[in-house]
Parts: sequence; structure tokens; C-alpha cells
Amino acid sequence: MQLLFLAAVALLAYAPSLTIPLIADDYPNISQALTYGAPAGFGTLLHDAQFRLRATSYWAMYGLWHVAGLTPPVYHAASLALHIANTWLVFFVAAAWPRMRPAAFWAAAFFAVHEGHQEAVMWFSAINELLMFLFGMASLWCWRSAPDGAKSGWRRELAGVVLFALALISKESAIFLLPLFVLAVEPEEWRRRLPRLAPHLVLVLLGLASIAQSRSNSFRFTDGSFSLDAPFWLTWPHSFARLLWIWGWPAVLALFLSSDRRFRRGAVAALAWMGIALLPYSFLTYSTQIPSRQVYLASAGLAFLVGLALAKYEGRRIAAALLALMLLHNTVYLWTKKRAQFVERAAPTDQLVGFARRTPGAIWIQCFPLPAIVADEAVRLATGRSPSDLVWSAGAARERSAAPFCYADKSSQGLRH
Repeated sequence: MQLLFLAAVALLAYAPSLTIPLIADDYPNISQALTYGAPAGFGTLLHDAQFRLRATSYWAMYGLWHVAGLTPPVYHAASLALHIANTWLVFFVAAAWPRMRPAAFWAAAFFAVHEGHQEAVMWFSAINELLMFLFGMASLWCWRSAPDGAKSGWRRELAGVVLFALALISKESAIFLLPLFVLAVEPEEWRRRLPRLAPHLVLVLLGLASIAQSRSNSFRFTDGSFSLDAPFWLTWPHSFARLLWIWGWPAVLALFLSSDRRFRRGAVAALAWMGIALLPYSFLTYSTQIPSRQVYLASAGLAFLVGLALAKYEGRRIAAALLALMLLHNTVYLWTKKRAQFVERAAPTDQLVGFARRTPGAIWIQCFPLPAIVADEAVRLATGRSPSDLVWSAGAARERSAAPFCYADKSSQGLRH
């Protein structure tokens, strides 16, 4: 019943994503997946040091394309299904972690509807965050819950190693899962559990080697959006404080004023989880605020924190009332402001696709606020037409290679036939 409740509230909160068109670089990513995600493209993907660390996304996109073509609700339903599975994993991991066990249900319920990580669920191209979380948290649960010495325990740990490998080929930042595994070890378990992380450490080292190999051609390093010289000392604390807003700050106050040492220790671990998970995204050069899709893993730490605060009042009406207030606040926000923002972001490409479906012959583009590859692949995938059918005006042609994505609504002046 608890798992059904968690699935229901996640579906209720994020149902608006099912009616959003595909957005901007969803189209180039799906197009690339038709090469990298195909069985025949496995060798090409394997030898690409940059994109092999996102292999699971290409496989998922390739499979969805062959199931449903270019049907946006199917892609968004896949993201929502992954989010529900991840919500259940928050529940299972907390239940297997003695320090977080009291918070299991409350934490998962908060995670299910939390709006702070909404981009990971509502923007299909952020599916890599969902997949990294799915495999990483499943691996953590296997490792934490495996009984010592039993044959079934070794089988579960082996499954955990395989899942950890899949997390590492879901996104580069998955290497930071290993410190979270260490964080989930209770002090009295260190001698027994830490040596069992040796296979995970070997896999992390292989992942680091692949990242180092791709530095010369990786778009993250060469386009200036990521740099070890970025002001992480501003980005990290700013994003940490912002993630705690609104419900995290009262939870911190309630837990550290508690006389129960167990809850205070749990709060420290939850805050440490947040800090570790935010660290790889703190080297952005274009903003001191980490995008919402990239706080998805850190949001699990916030969920543990809020869950512990609610668990203090378990058995009293105040806990249920506070949870209901949180669910209502996040759900209303997602249904109103956030859905409108994503529809606006999708509008330029969605209007171009609609125009291309209605219009035979060439299309003259006078203004388009996104890189030309978005327009080219959107028209090609949606209509089967050649990108050469798009005729760019002189002003638009100068913007064809523009790197920054501008999500302004240009509908009134965007298209001419």
C-alpha cells in the first residue's frame, strides 16, 4: 500500500509532463541515438570516450523510437515511470540504511513530488539523470541489504556491481556515487563493509580514465560550459542553500534542536549526501546556480532530511498534516508555473514541426531562437523531410551555429513560408 501511494502521488504531481511537447535538443539527442543506440552502432559508441558514458540514454531513446516513433507522451511517460521507480528506491535505500530507516516512507513521499528537481522528470533529454539514479540507487540497495556470508548475499552484491557499472555509463557524474556508498556505512560496519567496495572502486577508476581520455574533444570541456577554474566556491554554497528552500530549512532546525542524537546524526548524513551530490555540478561557468535537473541525486539527501524531521512526529497528526501541505504546495507549483515554463520552452520547435507538417515545399526561416541543428533534426524526425527544405534568411543563417539555447517565445515572428 505504501508503494502504491508513492506511485500515485508521483503520478499526480508530474502528470502535467505528459502533455508537454518535446523540447529543443530532445530532437538531436534522439537522432544521435538512432546511431549510437542501435545494435550496429555499439562499436562506434564503445570507441567514443565522450558518449559511451551516456550509453544507457541512447539505448533507451533508441528503444522508445522503435516503439512509438516521435510521440511525445510516450517519451514523457518513460521519464515519469523512471521517477516512480526512483521514488521506490529512495524508500528501499532508506529502509536498508539504519540511520535513515525511520524516514523511509516520509522521505520517499517528499521525493515523489519535490519540484526542485522537476527538470529531470519533465525534460526528456534529462533522462540520463534518472537512469544514473536508478542504477546507482539500486546498486546501493543491493550492497546495503546483502546479508553477510550467505550465498544469496553474494548474488545480490554481484547484481549491485553490474548495476553500478550501468550507472557509470549513464552519466559522467556517477563516479560521485562511490562517496555516497561510503557515507551509507555505519561506523561499526566499516571493517566489514568497506572492503566490499573494491569492485566499485575499480569501476570508478575506469570511468575516470574514460573522462580523462575525452577531455580533448568533450563538448563539456571545449564549449566553455564546464571548467575546473569555475567559481565553485560560489556555485556550491548557493545551490546548496537554494536546494534547502523551502522545506529543508525547517527540517534542519527541527532536527538539530532535537534531543535525540540519532536524528541529529541522520541529519548530518543527509546534508553530507546533498553536498557530495552537488559537487560535480559546481564547476559550471555559465551560472552560479546548478540547473534543477542536476540536483536530482542531491534531492534524495534533501528527502532523507525532510523525512527524518517528519518521522520525529510520526504517530501524531502534525506529521500527516505537514506532509499533506508539502504535497499540495509542490503539486500546485508543478501544475501551474512549471508546466507553463516547459510549454514555453517547447513552443518554437513545436511550432516549426507543426508548420512543416502542414506545409509542402521549402520553408523560409527568418528567425529561430535555437541552434539550427534543433530545427534540422526536428523537421527530419517529425516529417521525414530533408533539412535542406529549411531555407535560412541571411540573419537566421548567421545564428545557425549559435551555442546558447534561448527559450524565448518567438512565435509571432518566427516562421515565414
